[in-house]
Amino acid sequence: MLLPEEIIRKKRDGKELSTEAIRGFVDGITHGKVSDAQIGAFAMAVHIRSMSKAEQFALTLAMRDSGRCLHWAELDGPVLDKHSTGGIGDLVSLVMAPMLAACGAYVPMISGRGLGHTGGTLDKMESIPGFKINLSHETFRQTVRKAGLAIIGQGSDLAPADGRIYAVRDVTATVDSIPLIVASILSKKLAEGLDGLVLDIKTGNGAFMIKRNSARELAVNLIEVAALANLPCRALISDMNQPLARTAGNALEMREAIEFLTGGSRRSRLEDVVFALGSELLMLGKLAENPRVARLKLNQVIESGLAAERFARMIAMQGGPADLLDKPEKYLLPAPVIRVLPAPRKGCVAFMDTRAIGLCIVGLGGGRRSIEDSIDHRVGLSGFCLVGDSLDRGEPLVTIHAADEAAWQAAAQTLTEAIVIGRKKDSLPAVYESVP
Repeated sequence: MLLPEEIIRKKRDGKELSTEAIRGFVDGITHGKVSDAQIGAFAMAVHIRSMSKAEQFALTLAMRDSGRCLHWAELDGPVLDKHSTGGIGDLVSLVMAPMLAACGAYVPMISGRGLGHTGGTLDKMESIPGFKINLSHETFRQTVRKAGLAIIGQGSDLAPADGRIYAVRDVTATVDSIPLIVASILSKKLAEGLDGLVLDIKTGNGAFMIKRNSARELAVNLIEVAALANLPCRALISDMNQPLARTAGNALEMREAIEFLTGGSRRSRLEDVVFALGSELLMLGKLAENPRVARLKLNQVIESGLAAERFARMIAMQGGPADLLDKPEKYLLPAPVIRVLPAPRKGCVAFMDTRAIGLCIVGLGGGRRSIEDSIDHRVGLSGFCLVGDSLDRGEPLVTIHAADEAAWQAAAQTLTEAIVIGRKKDSLPAVYESVP
């Protein structure tokens, strides 16, 4: 077995690592025999030299096998999930998981917290009083069986090597390494025991993959490595040059998700992404034979209330209030200061700095600057105008939900610079392309 420093040296020099070398290195990470400094050196070597598909596959499986893997032989339907690379106002998981469950799938969704300027599904779920993201293994399985879905945190026993590697990547400027992203995403999804996976790869100024070519490269790598692991997988490349939903912020997005599921108004961009991803998953799970049938099924479970029923059942089983969907205002409390930011001039929304908008929410207290920070689930933004929208001076540009007047003023200054009013621009598509 090669020493960790020899494995780092080989990758630094551009040589291909064997499956045995990669597995030995990951095993050393899992058992504390590889230091954080060595993980950082390895990550930087991979960032600079990249990895072949065979190396990516070996790294993915080694990280998957560093912890427990789930198996779902007792279920009578396909086990499906999606993964998003992160965005602003991206509440797709909140609505799509119960829709899939109502269509006959099972969704054991293992999610993450906000990262940098992007929101996290777990933070949104924790805006619900009493909701538990850390479940025992048996409670997790029971929730998936009875509700059709569960949304939980990764835990220490699922791909634990990924947890150590990611923590080091976050502080060594190697988060955007495609081979490391591939292994991080797929190791966790393979450990879930899935029958099908759809990836939502965001691109634009609010995404980690700003350029569409980079997003496509990541999508292709993920699909090819998933195929080597016998996991059916497809990807969509979607827009993150502006927030996806009408709202951004934990409790605000939860309210919008409830409205979506209970037949209220839906922002068309959000609906486009939800139905596109959901259709791909129903077809992967052999629950629909074509996109038209898939979209009909997804729409039916909203109109019939079945998707909302599944969501309510999951919330209750994970410790949340049984009447959340009937009385969201009782549990999802408003921020103390809620006021519209008016448009400073007449014109069209020509550009939105979506990353700055995400950081604005962090500044309001709706995200974390460090892992120890607590979150104010009440704060955020709502009523976004979109690129291409025409506005008169003084019309609402966005509504700021803040903890106090000083926070509102700071957010207003940030947003006035982040949302540019100029000449007429074409609206942006929600989904750019699919990657088979």
